[in-house]
Amino acid sequence: MAFATVWNYCVPLTIITVACLVRTAHCQAVQAENVTVLEGGTAQISCRLQNYDGSIVVIQNPRRQTLFFNGTRALKDDRFQMVLFTPRLVRIELTNVSVFDEGGYFCQLYTDATHHQVATLSVLVPPETPTVDVKQEAVEGGEVELTCVSPRSKPAATLRWMRNGREIPGVVSQQDNGKTFSVSSTIRIPVERKDNGAALSCEAFHPALGTQRRVRHYRLDVFFAPTVRIVPPSGILREGDSLSLTCSVSGNPLPRNIQWSKINDTLPERAEISGPTFQISRLSQSHNGTYLCQAQNNFGRAADHYTLLVYDPGAVVETHSAVPYAVIGGVLALLVFTVICVLIVTIWCSVRQKGSYLTHEASGLDEHGEVQEAFLNGNDASQGKKEYLL
Repeated sequence: MAFATVWNYCVPLTIITVACLVRTAHCQAVQAENVTVLEGGTAQISCRLQNYDGSIVVIQNPRRQTLFFNGTRALKDDRFQMVLFTPRLVRIELTNVSVFDEGGYFCQLYTDATHHQVATLSVLVPPETPTVDVKQEAVEGGEVELTCVSPRSKPAATLRWMRNGREIPGVVSQQDNGKTFSVSSTIRIPVERKDNGAALSCEAFHPALGTQRRVRHYRLDVFFAPTVRIVPPSGILREGDSLSLTCSVSGNPLPRNIQWSKINDTLPERAEISGPTFQISRLSQSHNGTYLCQAQNNFGRAADHYTLLVYDPGAVVETHSAVPYAVIGGVLALLVFTVICVLIVTIWCSVRQKGSYLTHEASGLDEHGEVQEAFLNGNDASQGKKEYLL
């Protein structure tokens, strides 16, 4: 607590300071303590006395209305109570303090001359949890403007926007309402579909809150056109089977009505529709075609299609049974072709070998004829050989 200046009313200090020192017992003084309290709280206003000799003590409010006269209530305000009156300390208590109680409270001591001291009462007004105002709808591809408002505080609160642990700088404005202040902080951020549901917060800081803060949480509400996807069944659909399709729809706002139709035809009589689900029991080839799921909201429309092809079980069986026979026929044809090739090669090799044998046989007959002719002519072999060599 801060103490105001001590007033010494014995005599003017510049003239009779020595006299006060000599007659200390007759020099009286009063001290007042400054007080700071939260609005709605309780304030204790104290006046400390020195060398009190029974003189009149008066306590007045900031409007100079007398609250107590020597311990006796003078103003009819039950919020003020005298809690202590001694030769050393006079204390009053004010409950349910408001900003209009703020100001200087006078501790007056009446002797030959009237002197007073002022105890200043300061009232802090902590901010309430701030509010968030949205100027216009947040639409995919556009911007959203958000304003955080703290309508009443004293002194003015400090506002801060946060997203994912990071501060978003805002444009701050402040208005003086007389005893209190209103503060606002405005941000503009671009939004996409993925931002729908993103968490933001506005935090208010104030000396009256200490290390605490008042936080307003806000989730982005981003509007966007719907998307549609048909979830198809698994496997092959045959005659007699059942078809079940689910139309998965997203959008903001979520489309309420989902429309099923068949392109260039009407829906089958046995078709059953329950919201996003489309079913047909006992399928036949007459159900073949393209089915369409459509959805829309105020920001657009979307559609997806599914082409149904019902197979004949008999045709499927024949197709599957024909495959092994085709493979076997191909293998047999390959074997026959291989055998024919082997036969052709064998015959060709045999014919060629036989021709070579006949050629050697003819050459041997020629040599035998020459020898026989030489013998008949009476020439010896050596001569024939010699003549042959010449």
